[in-house]
Amino acid sequence: MEPAFMDLALEQAEKAQILGEIPVGCVIIRQGQVIGAGYNRRETDKTVLGHAELMAIRQAEKSVGDWRLTGCALYVTLEPCPMCAGAILNARLDTVVWGASDTVFGACGGVINLFEEAFGRRPKLYKGVREAQCSQLLTNFFCQLRETERKDIL
Repeated sequence: MEPAFMDLALEQAEKAQILGEIPVGCVIIRQGQVIGAGYNRRETDKTVLGHAELMAIRQAEKSVGDWRLTGCALYVTLEPCPMCAGAILNARLDTVVWGASDTVFGACGGVINLFEEAFGRRPKLYKGVREAQCSQLLTNFFCQLRETERKDIL
């Protein structure tokens, strides 16, 4: 686990924010190299599947030419949701690192921990990496969103 890779995930999150998306970013690392990157695109692409983790997993699969991502670590700025946790389990990622916890949809302990269940493989989990930066990015986004909505009402 290398905390500096979270900085790359934060860069991806900033790309989402520029699009007006919830700023969540993700990178997948294999042997010290980025093989997949993604950021939230739900609103832009009009799909519930537009999560940062799923974007990064798709790109990583193309990079290695396989759906199995053993030997890889996923770094994401927000705790994965159940859908993304399922994809992580199915892709056989070895390690999951996240910044901010999610008490609404978090599937790594925020609401439930799917990785404690009796699935065939369980990744190593590291939480709270660059937590302050990840949380602040989300807080700023939602404060700005509320302010914009308030101005629209007035």
